[in-house]
Amino acid sequence: MESAKTQKSLFVRLFTNLAIWVVIGIVGGVIVGMVAPELGIASKPGIDYFIKALKILIGPIIFLTIVSGIVGLESLKDLGTIGLKAFIYFEIVSTLALAVGIIFGETLRPGHGMNLDYTQLDASSVAKFTSQAGSMDANSGFLAHTLHLLRGAVPVDDIFPYVHILDPFIKSNTLQVLFMAIVVAIVLSLLAHDKKQACLKPLEFIQHYVLKLLTWLMLFSPVAAFSAMAYLIGKFGIGTLLGMMELLVVMALASCFFIFVVLGVICYFAKVNVFKFMRFISKEVLVVFATSSSETALAPLMQKLEAAGINRGAVGLIIPTGYSFNLDCTNIYLSLSVIFLAQAFNIPLSFEHLISILIVLMITSKGAVGVTGSGFVVLAGTLSALPSTGIPVVTVAVLLGVDKFMSEMRAVGNLCGNAVGCMIVSIWDKKVDMEKFRYALDHPDEFHFHS
Repeated sequence: MESAKTQKSLFVRLFTNLAIWVVIGIVGGVIVGMVAPELGIASKPGIDYFIKALKILIGPIIFLTIVSGIVGLESLKDLGTIGLKAFIYFEIVSTLALAVGIIFGETLRPGHGMNLDYTQLDASSVAKFTSQAGSMDANSGFLAHTLHLLRGAVPVDDIFPYVHILDPFIKSNTLQVLFMAIVVAIVLSLLAHDKKQACLKPLEFIQHYVLKLLTWLMLFSPVAAFSAMAYLIGKFGIGTLLGMMELLVVMALASCFFIFVVLGVICYFAKVNVFKFMRFISKEVLVVFATSSSETALAPLMQKLEAAGINRGAVGLIIPTGYSFNLDCTNIYLSLSVIFLAQAFNIPLSFEHLISILIVLMITSKGAVGVTGSGFVVLAGTLSALPSTGIPVVTVAVLLGVDKFMSEMRAVGNLCGNAVGCMIVSIWDKKVDMEKFRYALDHPDEFHFHS
């Protein structure tokens, strides 16, 4: 009798486990994409509407989390120290990610022997990416490039200021929402304690129900996973995936090396087991992999880290900033792709070329902030800024078919990188309840999407 109850309990847990349904959605999508490609392509609205709905919630969640978190800090000095430490961490780790991409590309040589001819490529297929890349000038220098990004973070319009101020929320511009939240939080922090609390109460009330909406929306993630995979396989086919398998395998190996070795060493010095931490965020990783979008897990990840004992202000500041300046696996993709293209088109690169690629990518990779198709745009911009390497911009066309598959790895890697970044900076700044955090790592099943 007890055995029957245990089996029933196991069945109920599996039946009500959202991650299991996401896996079923992925498998079902792959099957439909292979068997009925037209139906797979037609299912694309499922993922499109899911991401659009998420974008509506992301802005308010980030804004409310940052405001309530920063106001809850002991002083504004804490804000400055967290920001400075996050900036130092992002610059060091994102540069290491670029180096990993170059090292794996040069060591495993995924493009060797392809013998492609760039004169046979259709330049029109990448025209929209190269035109956007024209606005990225790597030669303007790091300071000028950074100032350009910071100017873009200010949501100001001289003609319609009150309408324009809603744009960051409508368009899910994380950097602009972050800027607005910090300004509002600083203003509230300067108020007297009783007035500060009076302002916080309605914000926390709204936040509670916005997070409820997020919990309900995440129930549709298996449908989104099915639509995304069905469209991906139906549109580009398994043949495209197999044809560039070597590049995909090298990208996967480089990403795993970065997550489990590079970030693993960083976690080791923070006395955290990287494998336990990855198990803790595994559900968010699965959803991101299925939907090929980091946005699908941004808000749930912030909730989970906060529930695990990391200070709300630290989570609210570091995670959104990281998604603008710490896209680790996007950096691996960029540096690896440059090396791959040089090998595929038989263009030799000297050690000086590799150093210049690393330096230029340290600047242009920051251009991925808020740009649609950012990977291709930044890659095209990087090649145009490196005429000495002899790699034509049009060569990025060979990556078009496989880019959608690589975007899944980028999204997963960026999620893992930013989650680790938030944890490390928070530990560094003593903004973590370590007893609660270690309990969370040992009991991940107690922390769900809606934690």
